[in-house]
Amino acid sequence: MPIDPVIAARLGSVTDEVPLGEALQDLTARYRMPDVEIEDRKIDGPRGPIRVRLYRPIGAGSARRGLLWLHGGGWARGDLDMPEAHVVAAELAADPGVVVASVDYRLATETSRYPVPLDDVHTSWRWFTNAADELGADPARLAIGGCSAGANLAAGAAVRARDEAGAMPSALLLVYPFLHFPVPASPDDLAADLTALPERLRFTAETVLSLTHGYVGRVSDIPAHAMPGNGVVAGLPPTHIVLSEIDELRASGELFARQLRERGIPVTTMLARGMPHGHLNVPPVGELPEIRRSIDFLAAALR
Repeated sequence: MPIDPVIAARLGSVTDEVPLGEALQDLTARYRMPDVEIEDRKIDGPRGPIRVRLYRPIGAGSARRGLLWLHGGGWARGDLDMPEAHVVAAELAADPGVVVASVDYRLATETSRYPVPLDDVHTSWRWFTNAADELGADPARLAIGGCSAGANLAAGAAVRARDEAGAMPSALLLVYPFLHFPVPASPDDLAADLTALPERLRFTAETVLSLTHGYVGRVSDIPAHAMPGNGVVAGLPPTHIVLSEIDELRASGELFARQLRERGIPVTTMLARGMPHGHLNVPPVGELPEIRRSIDFLAAALR
């Protein structure tokens, strides 16, 4: 399937300064967030406080499922207000009624590369498991997930928890994940659609090199916790993966699913037809049904 025509018509407006969500504001301005309880907290981290935003269903009781959620942004940008953090967390808190903790992990810079972002996520995961009862979540039903670089950090935190014999998530929810270096090649039949995308939505070989170097500080001897698809996947929890169809990183998500299945780990995948990378940074509206379908897939994984 080619690029969704609604998105294709607005790709000319997408630049480094104008993300896809802004280019679609004429459609998404009428989106209304679900009614959920939202609370900002700070928790102690290894390098200072970590901001966490909690989303809970109105009238939340106890023993609900919980989700630690991580935004994307290539490890170097992104925040709790971007739609794939704020909107997705609110949607999942409202239906199916999950306690969601969205983490404002430290971004990668020249002085805070790997493992700094992952340390914040791992610390947040341990806090979440210890605070589950107080938050109204069932400690035995806590998942971790995220988008793009956030999906990488979610998988990396699960790998670290496994290696340290810590509390394991009940599930992994990965959305257009970046899990390998180098990224596997995309199918030849995607070439024309990929080249139609603006640079901001591409993951060319040079972009992958730049992002990996920005996060890890090098492009050799990559630690398995930094690129979970390059390491041992045995012992990871059941995993649910959303793939963007028009996305070079789709190949990384597909390979990770194959790696997990090879080790007997249950995996479900969903392909968002016609969608580029980062499509959950656009709030769900009727003109873009694949965005709603992606959120519904995540919700179903948490039921």
